[in-house]
Amino acid sequence: MAVSALFMVVVVVILAMISYSSAAYCVCNTALSDSVLQKNIDYACGNGADCSQILQNGACFNPNTVKDHCNYAVNSYYQRKNQIQGSCDFSGTASVSQTAPAGATSACYAGSSRFAF
Repeated sequence: MAVSALFMVVVVVILAMISYSSAAYCVCNTALSDSVLQKNIDYACGNGADCSQILQNGACFNPNTVKDHCNYAVNSYYQRKNQIQGSCDFSGTASVSQTAPAGATSACYAGSSRFAF
């Protein structure tokens, strides 16, 4: 009887670990000027981010603001760098957040979750 109870506890713990995911997003400091945010977009898109989705007619083009495009670009860069420390700094103009940017659609921020074991 004690063995089966222990087995159930182990199974519950393992299932809890598997189902737990912690999302991490890279977001721009939206209090900054559009020119600073545009520099983040330019850097991220020129250095590995997949920015095809924020081009005109792209799935993540709207909302068409520098702020929203900056959030998408730096997050794409951060995800493609496997969320390594320092890949979401952009000279202090972006930071890691546990919540997606306001107005973000799940399709545009898919792949931002990591399993925590």
